[in-house]
Amino acid sequence: MTTIWSRDAVASIALQPVPQVPLIDGNGVSPILPGYDLWDYWPVQERDGRTADIAGGALQMLLSAPVLPDPESRHALARIRLMHETPHGWRDLGYLLPDGFAPGSREWSGSAIVTPDHDRVTLYFTAAGHRGEAEPSFDQRLFETSAVLSIDAGVPRLSDWTNPVESVVADGEIYTCDMTGGGGIGTIKAFRDPAWFCDPADGAEYLVFAASLAQSTSPWNGAIAVARREQGAWVLHPPLITADGLNNELERPHIVHHRNRYYCFWVTQRKVFASDGPSGPTGLYGMVADQLTGPWSALNGSGLVCGNPPEAPIQAYSWLVLGELSVLSFVDRPGLTANPLDPEEARRHFGGTPATPFRLLLDADRATVV
Repeated sequence: MTTIWSRDAVASIALQPVPQVPLIDGNGVSPILPGYDLWDYWPVQERDGRTADIAGGALQMLLSAPVLPDPESRHALARIRLMHETPHGWRDLGYLLPDGFAPGSREWSGSAIVTPDHDRVTLYFTAAGHRGEAEPSFDQRLFETSAVLSIDAGVPRLSDWTNPVESVVADGEIYTCDMTGGGGIGTIKAFRDPAWFCDPADGAEYLVFAASLAQSTSPWNGAIAVARREQGAWVLHPPLITADGLNNELERPHIVHHRNRYYCFWVTQRKVFASDGPSGPTGLYGMVADQLTGPWSALNGSGLVCGNPPEAPIQAYSWLVLGELSVLSFVDRPGLTANPLDPEEARRHFGGTPATPFRLLLDADRATVV
């Protein structure tokens, strides 16, 4: 059954103290890969959601683009980069996929799972646009591909990628096929960010991803979509959670199983809430259920897990909760209180590098930052 993220829940955010993401000191931010902007990232994970230990560290996949005068231009050039994070630091392993391999003009975020024997990795990712297009389009498609995992002199390698296969297609009935929206930031529709999940109750496999409702009459029609693997193929199902009339983008949704409960997390920004309704801060949000099919209850009564501090409302974004309850994100624009109109100012303040992770404590329908 589909759960609605209600206006009443979001309105309650204003009635209580906002749980905050740790404040980032912009003066202390330094890039882990000079010359490149890095943002949405995710580790190769075990089937149970834990970060896989590969060659003494985490094999991380990050969206990347060369540093440009305007950091907003990065989305039109995004490619997935592979890096190895160990206690000794970060090692750059180059672009994840070969040149000209992905079906889109850009590669956007997803998830990756390793086999129990640690000999193969499957990548689920978003192909944005179409290969060879003259101008970047907003079309979004979900693909999957797998590669051989090997360790060479302590360095992980992914090779021999299989031909990318489209996982599941927007149907135009439940989920819209038109991604354009208004064409501006915050209006683009979604069919992206696939997160793989295995239900420990029965071993069923799911893809959870950001989508937009096809039958909505509102420009704010975000949803958390789900597909289930049935007889070897992904089958679309009605959404787990919707924000129809409330919010346009429930981005990077993912599920964590913890103490026999299912936690569905997503991220969103204040600017994509409906203009005529309540809103929350740019932050991490979530709901909890006793079974994956719901019904879902908003964490902390409102759905807000933690938001950027009021004095730094755009300091970080794209939070991802891992199976061990650590939370990844990237440094966006610390020290600013609003998005700058001047690209030069945006460039000066843009972090474009991983933020320091923090941890969550989950207790039934309560979530707190440790």
